[in-house]
Amino acid sequence: MANEYGTLASLKEKLSIEADDTSRDALLTSALAAASRAIDGSTGRRFWLDASVTARVYRLHERVVCEEDGQLLKVDDIGDTTGMTVESASSTGGTYTSITGTYDTTPDNALADGYPITGLLRPNSIWGTSFTRIRVTALFGWPAVPDEITEAALIQATRLYKRKDSPEGIIGSAEWGVRNLSRRDPDVWALIEPYILPGFA
Repeated sequence: MANEYGTLASLKEKLSIEADDTSRDALLTSALAAASRAIDGSTGRRFWLDASVTARVYRLHERVVCEEDGQLLKVDDIGDTTGMTVESASSTGGTYTSITGTYDTTPDNALADGYPITGLLRPNSIWGTSFTRIRVTALFGWPAVPDEITEAALIQATRLYKRKDSPEGIIGSAEWGVRNLSRRDPDVWALIEPYILPGFA
């Protein structure tokens, strides 16, 4: 899978590997991919934007929150509203039709601030009954990969690449001697923690 949260060139720079040295590219690429997917798994979301619109279906009883000004449908991260459509069906296997009336995207100004849309609000209205299915077709993901996620991926990829020299989880240093590698890198965790999906961790 592509969609790594960093470049091979940036990883080489972190490891002080010459740009024209390709002898370790396979290992570095593998480490970067693994680090990126580990961040997806730890945060409960992914940070690249779909290349084309895709459809996702939501059941209301699992996703709707009643707000003071209407019903809020929680959706997966949407990084761009280009080509976005919202449809409803009265039941599983029913025919989908376009939603009548208006809905607002939330949080307010999310895309302008570099964050994804995570909810659709029906002002002073409801989305339907517990049997209703809502189909959202959109560009899912984030508008752009946050800098913190890129840095976390590079740090973790560096750690994974060096792991080949410590297969038992023990690393040696002339300055510090022999020590065990910590299970979780505190810097990586500090960088990704604000992006963990609420209720996921």
